[in-house]
Amino acid sequence: MDAQGRGRADDVDPADQWVLNPRTGEYELRLSPSAPESPVPGPRTEGPRATGRRTTAPGREVPPQRRRRPEPEAPAPGRRGRRPEKKKSRGKRVLLWTGGSMAFVVLVAGVGGYVYLKHLEGNVSTTDVGTAGSSSFKKDEAFNILIIGTDKRTGEGNEGYGDKGSAGHADTNILLHVAEDRSNATALSIPRDLIVDIPDCETTQEDGTKKVIPGTSGVRFNQSLGDFGRDAGCTMRTVAETTGIKPDHFMMADFNAVKTLTTAVDGVDVCVEHAVDDPKSHLKLPAGESKVEGEQALAFVRTRHAFGNEGDLDRIKVQQQFLGSLMRKMASGDTLTSPTKLVKLAEAATKALTVDSAIGKVGTLKDIALELKKVPTKNITFTTVPVIDNPAEKVKATVVVNEAKGPQVFDMIKNDISFTDVEQQKKKEKAAVAARLKGEKSEPGEVRVRVMNGGAPAGSAQQELAYLQTQAGVSKSENAGNAPADIAKTTLEYAPDQAD
Repeated sequence: MDAQGRGRADDVDPADQWVLNPRTGEYELRLSPSAPESPVPGPRTEGPRATGRRTTAPGREVPPQRRRRPEPEAPAPGRRGRRPEKKKSRGKRVLLWTGGSMAFVVLVAGVGGYVYLKHLEGNVSTTDVGTAGSSSFKKDEAFNILIIGTDKRTGEGNEGYGDKGSAGHADTNILLHVAEDRSNATALSIPRDLIVDIPDCETTQEDGTKKVIPGTSGVRFNQSLGDFGRDAGCTMRTVAETTGIKPDHFMMADFNAVKTLTTAVDGVDVCVEHAVDDPKSHLKLPAGESKVEGEQALAFVRTRHAFGNEGDLDRIKVQQQFLGSLMRKMASGDTLTSPTKLVKLAEAATKALTVDSAIGKVGTLKDIALELKKVPTKNITFTTVPVIDNPAEKVKATVVVNEAKGPQVFDMIKNDISFTDVEQQKKKEKAAVAARLKGEKSEPGEVRVRVMNGGAPAGSAQQELAYLQTQAGVSKSENAGNAPADIAKTTLEYAPDQAD
C-alpha cells in the first residue's frame, strides 16, 4: 500500500498493517512511527524559541520537531498512525472491513453457493437497471438482494464449464431477504427451470441509449438473463412478476468466484452419504467428510448427476449445504482475525462481482456488509420456491410454482416474517404431538381413517388410501373426498381418548 512511500522494506505484507479495532469491529490502517529525523546542520538561533521555528540557512525555515509523547512505539489499537507524506489515489488503496466477512456469502450464492467481502476499490463492475431496483440503499429498512450466478464461460480455466455459446443465463438464483430488525434473513432459491412469464424490460446499451426488450410467456426462468440482450434488471423484473417480491439490488458472479473464494479460505468442509464419481462434473469424493476448494469446489456445486434424482432441485439442496459450510468458514476466528486471508478474499470477490449502479460505490457496499454482519448466522434460513412438476409435460423437465404453498412463502417474505421463528415453532409443535402420542398403540386394523384431499392434485387421496390399505394395514380406511375449504394445512384429527 503506502508502505514504500514511507521507506519500508519491499517485503512488507500490506495486510500486516491492518489491526482490529475492538470498539468498532473494523480493521484500520496502522503505520509505525516515522524513523527519527536526521539532525539538521547549522546552529540554532534564538528565533526558534521565540517563534516556534528553526532554520537551516539564513532565510529558510523548517517546522520544529514534534514533541514525542512517552508512549509505546506502536500506536494503540484502533488509532491511526501518521499519514504517509505522499498519498496514492483512492483507487489504489486496499479497503478492508471485518463487517463484510459474513456478507460475502451473498456473492458466493450466485455460483452455488452466497457473504459480501471486503473490496478492492475500483474492481466492481456495475449495471444500470433503472426502475427494476431501488435508487439507493437505506440502513433502517428491510431489503432484498437478488444473487445471480451465470453459466457464461468467462475467465481462464473455465472452458470446460457451462454452455460454450451461452450469453450468460441466470443459472443459479437466490433472493436474499434481510429483516428490518436484522434478527434474521431468508435465502430463497429460485429454480432455473421454473416456468415463468418474463415481462418487457428496459435495458441500457453501451452507448447510454435505452432499449425495451419484449417479454416472453411460458419460458424457463434462466432465460430472463442473456437472451435477446436481457440484463440483470430483466431478471429482477421477472422475480417481481413471479413472486410479487421486488428485489432492491442484485449481485452477479461467474464461475471464478467459487473457485478463488474457496481457495482463499483454504477450502470448505462438505459431507456426502455415499462416494461420488461423476464423470460429467469430474467430481470425485469419498463417503463422509471432505474439504473442497478451487476446481473441486466448483464441481461440487455444479454436479447434478451425483445426488437424488439428478435434477436441478437436488443440486439446489447441495448448493445450500455448501453455502452454510462456507458461511461458517467465513465467520470463523481463523478468517476474521487474519488480515492476509481478508485481502485474498477481497481480491477474489471484487474480480468476479457485478452489482447494480445504486450500490456500486464502495461506501454503500460497506454499509450493506455491516448491516449483514448484524444477522446471526443461526437465523439465516435457506429455502426454495415451492414447485410441482409442470403438468403440461409428459417428460418432466421443468417445474411450476405450487399455487397451494408458494403464495404463503412469498407473503411471509413480503411481510418480513421470520422463517427462523416459524421453524422453531414447528419443532415445538412436533415435540408436543410426539409427547401426546407416547404410550400404547392400537393395531393398524383396529383404526378407522377417513382421508380427505386438501388441495393436492386430483387422485391424491385415493393414492394415500391405497397405501394405507395395502402397505400400512389400515384396512378400515376410506376416501372422504375433498376437505372443507376452511382447513388451511394438513391436519390429523382424533378424539382425546383415541391418542393410542
